[in-house]
Amino acid sequence: MNAPAATVLVVDDEEDLREAMRRMLERRGFATLTAADPAEAEALCRDHSGAIDLLLTDLTLPGASGGELARAATSIRPDLRVLYVSGLPKDIAVGQGLVGEEAALVQKPFTSDRLADAVRRALEPASR
Repeated sequence: MNAPAATVLVVDDEEDLREAMRRMLERRGFATLTAADPAEAEALCRDHSGAIDLLLTDLTLPGASGGELARAATSIRPDLRVLYVSGLPKDIAVGQGLVGEEAALVQKPFTSDRLADAVRRALEPASR
């Protein structure tokens, strides 16, 4: 019997990008939830009755950074993994204090394969 698909919460204020990431992940067998902003994402973390395995969030969101959202979401769901999406290279994002050195980040633009690989790596037990 197959293990249930991991559930990924996709957060991006750009609807087209959010939907593209959702479709990319669903084609690869992941279950998805989507949110347009940090408040919606936090509400899903609080109210969704099933598992949420990974928060896939844009680094820059209206009202809060992806890092702030990640801190709030992991306080609600301590086992939640986090993967950031950004137009910035990781070294610049780290240098600006947007994410820590240990953060998982996939840089835009990305292919469907690169996104799925980054999600799989972020879900690996050793990545905690």
